[in-house]
Amino acid sequence: MIDFRYHLVSLIAVFLAVALGIVIGTTQLNGPLTDNLQGQVTALQDDKRSLEDQTQLLQTQLDDVGSFDEAVGPTLVENTLAGESVVLVVASPDLDAEVVEGVTALLGSAGATVTGTIRLTDTYADPSSAGTVESYLAGPGVPATVTRPATDDVGELVASVLAQVLMVPGEGAPDVGIPPSTTDTSTVLAGLAELDVLSQDTSSVSPADQAVVLTSGTVAGGEDAEDAEARATALVQLATALDTEGSGVVVAGDLASAGEGGLVEAVRSDRTAAAAVSTVDNVDTPAGRISTVLAVAAEQRGTSGEYGVGEDTQPVPPPAS
Repeated sequence: MIDFRYHLVSLIAVFLAVALGIVIGTTQLNGPLTDNLQGQVTALQDDKRSLEDQTQLLQTQLDDVGSFDEAVGPTLVENTLAGESVVLVVASPDLDAEVVEGVTALLGSAGATVTGTIRLTDTYADPSSAGTVESYLAGPGVPATVTRPATDDVGELVASVLAQVLMVPGEGAPDVGIPPSTTDTSTVLAGLAELDVLSQDTSSVSPADQAVVLTSGTVAGGEDAEDAEARATALVQLATALDTEGSGVVVAGDLASAGEGGLVEAVRSDRTAAAAVSTVDNVDTPAGRISTVLAVAAEQRGTSGEYGVGEDTQPVPPPAS
């Protein structure tokens, strides 16, 4: 009769056999498996080094192209804006200073006078400050020469008032070519600066024939998507108002600004704005800054377009001969 000890010994023998099989099998396979895995690791390391070399080469080529564009930019835009004046509006508080400086320098090379730079803060078009801004614009602090439009939309109201003091009236305006007084401009800008709606990057700002609105990334609006959308709408209203009052506007940003939530995309998506205002989606590159200046020149001739490297963009029309 088989007793418990027999069962116990049998079970131990089975487990020992299984363990021995695993050890023997692992020993036999360990060498090939290790060699195979080591080969894969070596191949991946080689691929990584190859991709790094390609990336470095492409970056070098890109830097060379950028350096070339930067070098020939002043020659390409020379005299395309002779006698014109341009005001810069920075719509993104954290925009890279290099972009502002680059556009300013190229406008100068084109023969234009940059009359000043203003920078919109996060408070611009912020619903929480709308009542305060509206009260100021309806009060005695705004010059009597400024006409308040009949609207309850604060974004439209601010856009109209700013356009009236920043732009020299263009064709079609009853007072075409007659700029608003610098006193009126200073008064309105100082009042809005006091409300933290904007600030001045330059010591003085005076009216100009045309405007360049600079932006980057998505439109800031806090954590509330509706606030961001409202700010984007207000900025499109500002660009449109500047164009209506003056002789042309270019909204220039980076490629991200041409994507969802960006100001360039907002302008391009608005049929009315897109027909009147030019856009550039690579102003963060030397080529984009050249396009921006040439777009201003095209606007001066009455031509608006979508320029840059994004989908459905087109080359900037060549300067008038």
